[in-house]
Amino acid sequence: MKVDMRSDTVTKPSKKMIDVMFNAKVGDDVFEEDPSVNDLQEYAAAYFGKEAALYCSSGTQTNQIAINIHVSPGGEVICHEESHIYKYEGAGIAKNSGASVRLLRGDRGRINVSDVKKWINPADDVHYPLTQLVSIEDTTNRGGGAIYDFEEIKKIRSFTNDLGIPLHLDGARAMNAIAAKNMDPKIYAAQFDSLSICLSKGLGAPVGSLLLGNKDFIYKARRVRKVFGGGMRQAGFIAAAGKYALQNNVSRLNNDRDKALQIERTLQSCDWLDHVIPVETNIVIFILKEKNKRDHMINYLENNGILSIPFGDGMIRLVTHLDLSDDHINYTCDVIKKATI
Repeated sequence: MKVDMRSDTVTKPSKKMIDVMFNAKVGDDVFEEDPSVNDLQEYAAAYFGKEAALYCSSGTQTNQIAINIHVSPGGEVICHEESHIYKYEGAGIAKNSGASVRLLRGDRGRINVSDVKKWINPADDVHYPLTQLVSIEDTTNRGGGAIYDFEEIKKIRSFTNDLGIPLHLDGARAMNAIAAKNMDPKIYAAQFDSLSICLSKGLGAPVGSLLLGNKDFIYKARRVRKVFGGGMRQAGFIAAAGKYALQNNVSRLNNDRDKALQIERTLQSCDWLDHVIPVETNIVIFILKEKNKRDHMINYLENNGILSIPFGDGMIRLVTHLDLSDDHINYTCDVIKKATI
């Protein structure tokens, strides 16, 4: 049995999603004439209570577009030291926008308003870059799928709003957070000036992310997307999959969390385990007592058909997703129980 848990990006379109894709009406999206892209953007804007949305090829692209609009060259972005926009986007903040980054520490990838307050640079001191954006990631990848306390998000929003500093969400797995907390997407999204929402992780679409904000922001975003080489033509085939994902695959996200919790419980019974980062959504990160045995464990899992990824010193990551059945998870747990390190 093959069980691919390297990421929730490995999912394949379902038969129903493929049928929707093949029947999609298409046009030229650079001319804003693709009806399926326009339909997705209008649906997503209404879903999140925002004025407008833009369909892009990836979450890295939507994040980098947002940063480029919010921040001038020489400005500064505040984010967590292990955030995706800093750690996994190829130095895009520097390369694409010429901006500085203020990295904050925080619990499991989450920053808080107290730390943000400490690191707002004085606007009247020429020695410092101007603080022009605060960005958070929910759920947090490096934090093992940790969810922000919504009250903390509101505190950060209130503080940045008072200063006129925009707040951006890297929402690669925001839908997992929304599902786990049973939140209204509109109330959640209202806290942010811009949001990046991935369609190709837990939601199971083959391609794409959405950038959301007000109409002026999305007007600018369309231009930056073109500059970044992100203009697409008959993109309606993949956009239709994105709309299908939003309409049909949100309610099932807590199934992925339940599967991750099952794996967590199995790991906790193993004497070679140091600890598991507490599971809140669909990411399982576990740390071995003997950290130098990490690659041995990864190879053991792979030899039994289970794919994982290294995630740090003695750390291994598993991610559950919609292509994994109960049989896949039960098999994985049995293999884990039999591991000897």
